[in-house]
Amino acid sequence: MDSLGATPRIRRAVRPIFIFFLPSFLFAFIILQIIAGNGFLDFTTKPDMLPDHHPLPFRETLSRSQILTVEREIPSSDPTQFNSVENTNGSVSVPVLVSTASSPASLFKQKKQRYKRQVEIILKALHSNTRSRLFSTKANDFFQGGGPNGRNASSKYRCESRFFMTWISSLESFGQREMIAVESLFKFHPDACLIILSNSMDSVAGTKLLHPFAEKGYRVSAFSPDYEYMFKNTAAELWFSRLRNGEINPGEISLGQNLSNLLRLAVLYKYGGIYIDTDVIILKSFDRLQNVIGAQTSDPVTGNWTRLNNAIMVFDKNHPLLCRFIEDFTQRFDGSRWGFNGPYMVSRVVVRFKGKPGYDFKVLPTWAFYPVDWSRISGYFRAPVGIPHSKWVTSQLLRIQKQSFALHLWNHQSKKLKVENGSIIGKIMLDCCLFCNSTSSSRNL
Repeated sequence: MDSLGATPRIRRAVRPIFIFFLPSFLFAFIILQIIAGNGFLDFTTKPDMLPDHHPLPFRETLSRSQILTVEREIPSSDPTQFNSVENTNGSVSVPVLVSTASSPASLFKQKKQRYKRQVEIILKALHSNTRSRLFSTKANDFFQGGGPNGRNASSKYRCESRFFMTWISSLESFGQREMIAVESLFKFHPDACLIILSNSMDSVAGTKLLHPFAEKGYRVSAFSPDYEYMFKNTAAELWFSRLRNGEINPGEISLGQNLSNLLRLAVLYKYGGIYIDTDVIILKSFDRLQNVIGAQTSDPVTGNWTRLNNAIMVFDKNHPLLCRFIEDFTQRFDGSRWGFNGPYMVSRVVVRFKGKPGYDFKVLPTWAFYPVDWSRISGYFRAPVGIPHSKWVTSQLLRIQKQSFALHLWNHQSKKLKVENGSIIGKIMLDCCLFCNSTSSSRNL
C-alpha cells in the first residue's frame, strides 16, 4: 500500500522538476539543431558558390581599426577593390574581391598598339606610299644617265660617283647652310650624282629649291625613300616589319633620326657610294677614298681612335661591314639612348671586325673628316679679335684646308650660331660655294 501510494507522490514530485528544466532542454536542443544545420550547410555548399545573402555587410564585421587599415591599403585608385552587391531584398551579399588590373597579355597588347600608332605617325611624315613606290625606278634611271629630273637617259649625265644624303625635316628648314653643303659637294665633284632621300623635298617646292643646280648641269634629285625596298634581303627587313607592327619600342630619341642611321647603311649596301650628312662641307675630292670611315675622337697619347662617326662613309656595294652594321643596329636597337644606333654602333662593330679576313676597310684619323670636335665648334664661327686671335684663325684654317677632306659643322650644336665675317667657317664657306657673291653674310648663314 505504501509502495503503491508512493508512486503517485513521486510522479507529483518529478513533474515540477521536469517542467522546470524543460525550457533549458528545448533551448539546448534548438541550439544544437542550429549548429548542426549550419555545419551541414558548410559541408554541402559548393566552394565556388557564394550564399544568397549575408546577415551583415562586410564593413560591419570589421572593427574601426580594421576598416581604417583596409582603406589605407586599398585606395580608390588601386586596381584591386572590394565590391559588394545589394540583393533585391535590401540585404548586402558578401563582397567579392574584384581585380581591375589588366592581364600581362592585355598590357602587352595596349603597349603594342601605342608603339604602332607612334610609328605610323612618324612614317607618314617620312615617306609617301605613292612616291616611295617609284623610288627604285627613279633612282636606277637617275644613276643610269637620266637627266636632272631622272628622265631622258644619256651618257652625258652618267655619274662618276654616287653621293647620298638624308633629310627628315621639313622643306622650309633646308636652309642656306644645307645648300652650301650641296654646293661644296659639286665644287669638288662636278660629275657626281646626288640623291637626297627625303619625303619633304620630293615635291614641286623641293624641285624648285634644287633648280639652281639643275640649271648649271649638276645632277641632284630628291626621292621619297622606299623603306621596304631599301631593307629587303637584309636584317633590317624583319626589324622594320616588327617596328611597324608595334613589336619594337621606338624609344624617346627621334625615330626619324634612328631611321636615318639605318637608311644610310641600307642605301650604301644596295648601291655603293658616299654618304654625307647635310651639315658636312666637303673640302677636297673623295675620288681616292674607298671603303673608309672616320674617327671622331682619338687618344691624345697613343693616337688610336676612341670613337668613330657615321656622318661620312665611303663603301662599295654589298660591303660586308655594312651588313654587320645593319645587323648590330637591328639586334641591339635602343631608341632611348642618343648615338647608340649611330656613332656608338659603328664604333663597337669596327672593334669586332677590324683586321678580319674579308673586311677590307680603313679608319681615317680625326683630321680627315672631323678636324674640329663638336665641343669646340663655336669658336670657328667667330671673327678674329686682335692679332693673336687672327694668327690662330689663319693657322687653323691652313691646317684644315691642307689636311682634311671635309668639315663637320655639328649642326646640333651650331645651328643657332651666326657665321661671322672673317671666321674660319665663313672663309671655308666662301671657298666652297658655287652661288655665293662676295660675303657669306649675304646668304643669311
